[in-house]
Amino acid sequence: MRRILIADDEHNIRHILDFSLHAEGFDVISAGDGEEALALAASEAPDLIVMDVMMPGCGGVEACRRLKQDNRTRQIPVILLTARSSREDREAGLAAGAAEYITKPFSPQKVIDLVQSILGVAHE
Repeated sequence: MRRILIADDEHNIRHILDFSLHAEGFDVISAGDGEEALALAASEAPDLIVMDVMMPGCGGVEACRRLKQDNRTRQIPVILLTARSSREDREAGLAAGAAEYITKPFSPQKVIDLVQSILGVAHE
Protein backbone atom coordinates (compact mmCIF):
# COMPACT_ATOMS: atom_id res chain seq x y z
CA MET A 1 0.00 0.00 0.00
CA ARG A 2 1.37 3.42 -0.97
CA ARG A 3 1.84 5.86 1.91
CA ILE A 4 0.99 9.56 1.56
CA LEU A 5 2.08 12.23 4.03
CA ILE A 6 -0.29 15.20 4.32
CA ALA A 7 1.16 18.31 5.96
CA ASP A 8 -1.24 21.17 6.63
CA ASP A 9 -1.93 23.31 9.68
CA GLU A 10 -5.67 23.26 8.90
CA HIS A 11 -7.29 20.20 10.46
CA ASN A 12 -10.21 20.26 7.99
CA ILE A 13 -7.87 20.10 4.98
CA ARG A 14 -5.96 17.19 6.52
CA HIS A 15 -9.25 15.41 7.24
CA ILE A 16 -10.63 15.88 3.71
CA LEU A 17 -7.42 14.68 2.08
CA ASP A 18 -7.00 11.80 4.53
CA PHE A 19 -10.56 10.61 3.86
CA SER A 20 -10.29 11.03 0.07
CA LEU A 21 -6.89 9.35 -0.28
CA HIS A 22 -7.75 6.56 2.13
CA ALA A 23 -10.90 5.84 0.09
CA GLU A 24 -8.61 5.35 -2.93
CA GLY A 25 -6.55 2.75 -1.07
CA PHE A 26 -3.66 4.88 0.19
CA ASP A 27 -2.19 4.70 3.68
CA VAL A 28 -2.21 8.27 5.02
CA ILE A 29 -0.12 9.89 7.74
CA SER A 30 -0.40 13.55 8.64
CA ALA A 31 1.56 16.43 10.09
CA GLY A 32 0.34 19.80 11.37
CA ASP A 33 3.43 21.80 10.38
CA GLY A 34 6.60 21.71 8.31
CA GLU A 35 8.93 20.53 11.08
CA GLU A 36 6.67 17.59 11.89
CA ALA A 37 6.45 16.81 8.16
CA LEU A 38 10.25 16.76 7.85
CA ALA A 39 10.56 14.38 10.81
CA LEU A 40 7.82 12.05 9.50
CA ALA A 41 9.27 12.08 5.98
CA ALA A 42 12.64 10.95 7.35
CA SER A 43 11.22 8.30 9.70
CA GLU A 44 8.25 6.97 7.68
CA ALA A 45 9.56 7.30 4.10
CA PRO A 46 6.20 8.12 2.45
CA ASP A 47 5.79 7.59 -1.28
CA LEU A 48 4.54 11.17 -1.76
CA ILE A 49 3.92 14.32 0.29
CA VAL A 50 1.03 16.78 -0.09
CA MET A 51 2.05 19.93 1.79
CA ASP A 52 0.54 23.33 2.47
CA VAL A 53 2.76 26.31 1.67
CA MET A 54 1.64 28.59 4.49
CA MET A 55 2.17 26.86 7.84
CA PRO A 56 3.51 28.30 11.09
CA GLY A 57 7.24 27.91 11.60
CA CYS A 58 8.69 26.03 8.66
CA GLY A 59 6.42 26.61 5.66
CA GLY A 60 5.92 24.25 2.75
CA VAL A 61 8.41 25.82 0.35
CA GLU A 62 11.19 25.75 2.95
CA ALA A 63 10.24 22.20 4.02
CA CYS A 64 10.28 21.10 0.37
CA ARG A 65 13.70 22.66 -0.12
CA ARG A 66 15.01 20.85 2.98
CA LEU A 67 13.48 17.54 1.86
CA LYS A 68 15.26 17.82 -1.49
CA GLN A 69 18.61 18.51 0.25
CA ASP A 70 18.37 15.41 2.46
CA ASN A 71 19.58 12.13 0.93
CA ARG A 72 16.91 10.21 2.87
CA THR A 73 14.01 12.22 1.42
CA ARG A 74 15.18 13.82 -1.83
CA GLN A 75 13.39 11.28 -4.05
CA ILE A 76 9.96 11.76 -2.42
CA PRO A 77 7.67 13.75 -4.76
CA VAL A 78 6.02 16.80 -3.17
CA ILE A 79 2.74 18.43 -4.17
CA LEU A 80 2.44 21.93 -2.73
CA LEU A 81 -1.08 23.05 -1.86
CA THR A 82 -1.68 26.76 -1.28
CA ALA A 83 -3.90 29.80 -1.44
CA ARG A 84 -1.00 31.68 -3.05
CA SER A 85 -1.68 31.73 -6.76
CA SER A 86 0.80 34.22 -8.22
CA ARG A 87 3.25 33.12 -10.88
CA GLU A 88 6.14 34.04 -8.56
CA ASP A 89 4.78 31.84 -5.76
CA ARG A 90 4.30 28.93 -8.16
CA GLU A 91 7.82 29.36 -9.54
CA ALA A 92 9.28 29.49 -6.01
CA GLY A 93 7.50 26.25 -5.11
CA LEU A 94 8.66 24.45 -8.23
CA ALA A 95 12.20 25.83 -7.81
CA ALA A 96 12.23 24.35 -4.29
CA GLY A 97 11.69 20.94 -5.88
CA ALA A 98 7.91 20.45 -5.84
CA ALA A 99 6.49 18.14 -8.48
CA GLU A 100 3.20 20.07 -8.62
CA TYR A 101 1.62 23.24 -7.23
CA ILE A 102 -2.14 23.28 -6.58
CA THR A 103 -4.03 26.39 -5.53
CA LYS A 104 -6.89 26.49 -3.01
CA PRO A 105 -9.77 26.06 -3.21
CA PHE A 106 -9.03 22.66 -4.69
CA SER A 107 -10.94 19.56 -5.68
CA PRO A 108 -9.98 16.48 -3.66
CA GLN A 109 -10.37 14.53 -6.90
CA LYS A 110 -7.72 16.71 -8.55
CA VAL A 111 -5.33 15.89 -5.71
CA ILE A 112 -6.13 12.17 -6.03
CA ASP A 113 -5.60 12.31 -9.80
CA LEU A 114 -2.22 14.03 -9.37
CA VAL A 115 -1.11 11.61 -6.66
CA GLN A 116 -2.06 8.64 -8.85
CA SER A 117 -0.37 10.19 -11.88
CA ILE A 118 2.88 11.00 -10.08
CA LEU A 119 3.02 7.55 -8.48
CA GLY A 120 1.99 5.75 -11.66
CA VAL A 121 -1.01 4.19 -9.93
CA ALA A 122 -3.94 3.28 -12.16
CA HIS A 123 -7.45 4.42 -11.28
CA GLU A 124 -9.35 1.50 -9.82
